[in-house]
Amino acid sequence: MKKIILIGTILLSVNSFSQKVSKYTTAVIQTSAQCADCEERIENGLNNTKGIKFAEMDMNSMKVTVKFKTKLIEVIKIKEKISSIGYSADEVPADPKAFEELPTCCKPGGMKAK
Repeated sequence: MKKIILIGTILLSVNSFSQKVSKYTTAVIQTSAQCADCEERIENGLNNTKGIKFAEMDMNSMKVTVKFKTKLIEVIKIKEKISSIGYSADEVPADPKAFEELPTCCKPGGMKAK
């Protein structure tokens, strides 16, 4: 009987843990990033946003992978955050004022940093 209770407790614990893990969703968003400065700017902006567990930029594809808590933030809000930093994010264009404040290397046609 003790073994059955122990097994039941373990199964409930595993189920509870998997429910906690499933609170997060991952999105991959195409950006207009150009260089390492862009990467740093986008990652820092997103990683300091409530509801985002982590954001990681792949400069080869110019895509940012974002793991976020679905109860705290939606994908469109993440894209709007990227836009407010000065970059396009999928269908959301860069905020014009933020874009103008970017260094030349971070704008299309600018020199890419190595």
